[in-house]
Amino acid sequence: MYKTFFGFKEHPFNLTPDPRYLYLSRYHREALDHLLYGINQRKGFIAITGGVGTGKTTLCRTLLDHLDDTTKSALIFSSFVSDMEILKSIAHEFGVTLPEETDSKNALLDAINHFLLGVFREGGNALLLIDEAQNLSRTVLEQIRMLSNLETEKDKLIQIVLVGQSELKEVLSTHSLRQLDDRITVRYHLKPLDQKDVQRYVEHRLVVAGGQGDVNFSDGAFKRIYSYSGGNPRRINAVCDRALLLAYTAEKRTVSGKMTARAILDLRGGIDANGGRPPGSGQGPWWKWVLPAVLFFMIAAGVGVWAFRDHILRFGSDVGAEKRPIESVAQKPALFLTNKQSIAGLFDLTEGSISPEDDHGGIQMSLVSLPLPVEYYTLLKMPFRINTLDGMRHGPADYLLIHHVTPEGAVALDADGNKRNLTRDFILEHWGGQVSWVYPTIDNRFFLNQGMRSPAVLALQEILRDLGYLVTPNGFFDPLTYEEVKKFQEEFGLKADGVVGSRTLALLYQMADKQHELHP
Repeated sequence: MYKTFFGFKEHPFNLTPDPRYLYLSRYHREALDHLLYGINQRKGFIAITGGVGTGKTTLCRTLLDHLDDTTKSALIFSSFVSDMEILKSIAHEFGVTLPEETDSKNALLDAINHFLLGVFREGGNALLLIDEAQNLSRTVLEQIRMLSNLETEKDKLIQIVLVGQSELKEVLSTHSLRQLDDRITVRYHLKPLDQKDVQRYVEHRLVVAGGQGDVNFSDGAFKRIYSYSGGNPRRINAVCDRALLLAYTAEKRTVSGKMTARAILDLRGGIDANGGRPPGSGQGPWWKWVLPAVLFFMIAAGVGVWAFRDHILRFGSDVGAEKRPIESVAQKPALFLTNKQSIAGLFDLTEGSISPEDDHGGIQMSLVSLPLPVEYYTLLKMPFRINTLDGMRHGPADYLLIHHVTPEGAVALDADGNKRNLTRDFILEHWGGQVSWVYPTIDNRFFLNQGMRSPAVLALQEILRDLGYLVTPNGFFDPLTYEEVKKFQEEFGLKADGVVGSRTLALLYQMADKQHELHP
């Protein structure tokens, strides 16, 4: 739809694994170097792993373009096969002629071996590349190991590359596959793109698609793309494609941070056909009107539970554990904290991060709570707690205490203070829309306003710049800073008055990459 408007020859963010679009980040280049080294040096077994959507399949197709004509290749992309099916597929990919009815495994192996010897005598090499290898059965993996026995006195006749998701490492480490695991001499785990590479990746795809500079992504857009995607190319493609559609609809040739935020919300199901507003309302994003109602019912439910707590406790003890749903055991209740536990944990974590030399003015600790769409949780740098949907459904709210955010999701603390890894999908599933954290400050009455000049203003500008807002860090609260503060406040549901008061300061503190001097 937007291809003609922006002057592209093709859509730049298709999800198909086209080698022309592979951006060789440091990690992708290292992975490709490992592959070429293992194949050319006849190392036998090579394993490449990486998360979903990190570009493994595109890397495989790019590898083929780097091989010379003397290397014969067989690519297997369907990994849900039997041991006989895998041998037939390998023979077919190599172009090995087989009798019409070949039901003998030995006959298949003899035919493949004969082909490989012929390739070797002619000075060539043979490559078997299996994608999605984590889905291979133990029997098939063992059969592939047997293939590696086809060798001369000095060289392997076939180089076998297993490409798969991170689970492949766990599969290979099992006791039953220890002989195969021992034969893998070249390994590489493909990591997501870093923040700088995300921008280069996007710009690379725009150029390959035929772009002539008619469309640009703002710094704020790139920051949001990285925050949402965690450097995962598939996620980058999805949000960029949606953001370009929004820019086309608005007839803009610059994708702004706000457009990108809307694209992310759309991908998460947070925006409906009315552009983020419930049908017929016209009063801003859905969470601005839903959350107050939800909070009202939460408070009412909490008052009711407290008033009848004795009856509820007696009823619970009478019913017994047999009446509780099985899922409550699977959810590990110790991970979900009470209000008291989560608040105490927040204060402990925040106080523990403040060194005695920093506490030179009598730091005050304040608990801050704000509604926040789930897409923005990756921007939070300090410990925080999440109101979970479980609490909204069942009365007294349960909380997740987040120690820090990770590219895969987050690390939480359970009731015993142990760290527990949470996936991004787990957080999305339990997100209740409200986050809380502890904000240490010297003076709760402190604020920043237009016309001020101080180190705190400079710190404010540096944080806003890091978040993608168009400010010039100069220590002076100029009109441009005032407008960008209002944009920040509006985007995160704060009062958009351009005055940096306690709530705005608390959110800036939470999103700062490093601790700035945001106090008098």
